[in-house]
Amino acid sequence: MTTAQLTNDFKEILTGRRSIKKYDPTVKISREEMEEILSLATLAPSSVNMQPWRFLVIDSPEGKATLAPLARFNQTQVDTSSAVIAVFGDLDNFSNAEEIYGKAVELGHMPLDVKDYILTSFATYYEKITSEEMRDVVLVDGGLVSMQIMLAARAYGYDTNAIGGYEKDKIAEAFGMDKDRHVPVMLISIGKAADGGHASVRLPINKVAQWK
Repeated sequence: MTTAQLTNDFKEILTGRRSIKKYDPTVKISREEMEEILSLATLAPSSVNMQPWRFLVIDSPEGKATLAPLARFNQTQVDTSSAVIAVFGDLDNFSNAEEIYGKAVELGHMPLDVKDYILTSFATYYEKITSEEMRDVVLVDGGLVSMQIMLAARAYGYDTNAIGGYEKDKIAEAFGMDKDRHVPVMLISIGKAADGGHASVRLPINKVAQWK
């Protein structure tokens, strides 16, 4: 495949994406394929590489029944999609620091002394950061990985819709997660579109960008 073909394929992923409200309910995404999509999504950047995103893949009838009253204004997406991915940000993400940076040493990405220095520095930072500041961090990182999910899904031939209208204060607890630790970012419905969706208008670049 040439560079031009790769560029055109990526442009199609971007320009062909639509926010889909209704899916073909007969299309089910396998766990293996979903794991591949999520794995690609986790290549997104995150603050000091702590990867605070956590995914709840809601694809069973029981799971959707639990979600339904919490996302009642987006019922069609819940009912017809192959799955709804609830994206959370983990406020206790530094607990994975040793695993992440230890693996980096094991793979030869950094020497051990550099890893030890970085983790000591980060530990001081995480001791001082407020819960409000950490919440801001995980929301930004959660937004980055959410867009990656939608682009990865498109590359696999699936369609998505980002959903912000749901009971954010209830969803973690409804699925047995610690609501004080897991900050809801968004829901992403995923599946095969039942129709082409609608094109939408974007503001011109000279309206949203400045050069100085």
